[in-house]
Amino acid sequence: MDFGVSFATAAEHWKTVKRAEALGFDYAWFSDTQLLNADVFVAMAAAAVETARIRLGTAVAVPSNRIAPVAANALASLNKLAPGRIDFGISTGFTARRTMGRGAVPLAEMAEYIEAVRGLLDGETIEWSDDTGTQKIRFLNPEHGLINIDDPVRFHVSAFGPRGRRLTARIGAGWMSAVGNLDRAAADAADMREAMREEGRDPAGLYATAITGGCVLAEGEAFDSDRAKALAGPAAAVVLHNLVEQERFGTIRLDLPDTLAPLLERYRGLYRSYTPEDARYLTLHRGHLLFLRPDEAPLITADLIRNATITGTKAALREKIRALEEAGFTQFSCHIRFGHEETLEEWADVIEGL
Repeated sequence: MDFGVSFATAAEHWKTVKRAEALGFDYAWFSDTQLLNADVFVAMAAAAVETARIRLGTAVAVPSNRIAPVAANALASLNKLAPGRIDFGISTGFTARRTMGRGAVPLAEMAEYIEAVRGLLDGETIEWSDDTGTQKIRFLNPEHGLINIDDPVRFHVSAFGPRGRRLTARIGAGWMSAVGNLDRAAADAADMREAMREEGRDPAGLYATAITGGCVLAEGEAFDSDRAKALAGPAAAVVLHNLVEQERFGTIRLDLPDTLAPLLERYRGLYRSYTPEDARYLTLHRGHLLFLRPDEAPLITADLIRNATITGTKAALREKIRALEEAGFTQFSCHIRFGHEETLEEWADVIEGL
């Protein structure tokens, strides 16, 4: 199994990635949420220069954030700095879209986008369309070495639903999933393997990444200790963020057990208090995967953290990671909360004991 770290991107995360590489981590994933975090490609470029082995990827880019030729150029430029170490994770969008009051990009549009980016990186002349029409495009002088399209860039799709998983299987990409509940993760992984079989692909060849948020608890530490809430709380809050916006933006299939329905209703009441009414998302997503806002912190309970994140003692976390591997995941990636980079060593200790 491979092991990774993920971040709500900061411009200077190269420092943490360099530490992660020294500790033996295989991957570093950077979020692409333009109104919350630093630019993903700027941060990845700095990490590319400062590291030698660890793979660097977007988790995840969204088609609407930049046109396909620009995305392909950024990936090829990174590939020049870190040859063969670049991964392109992509999805239809969650917070990157919702912070602008937009729902997800249609799956068909994402499929066309992936095809265009992949074609350009393969050195092909492709048919590319925008609102002015369709034209042929390609990289015009890659042989001069300004960019690198010789070493492959790996593609991964973040897919929470069955249609997205079947698209992932059809195009032969890796699969990424945000994991909090182990039973749901195992069921989704089984469906992903079935999607592979439906497309005539060997499920054994699937590269599946579980991206998780959580906290390494000390023996006897409560799930709702101040430290646990600071580290695991933002990941737990994301589930509530998704569900209270479901009516407006749809869902990304992050759900909760029925026992937590009263908590969700309390959070929904908080959400309805946000103004302006037509842009509640401006308040809701402030701090997404970074920190808990003071108004929402009291609603991030021990039960929510237990059900929505990968949190536990070192021994318990090792059992959870083993369960994910048995379910078919080939990478476990833990989120390193901004301002709490010391937890990198805690997760490294968990992994070393496997």
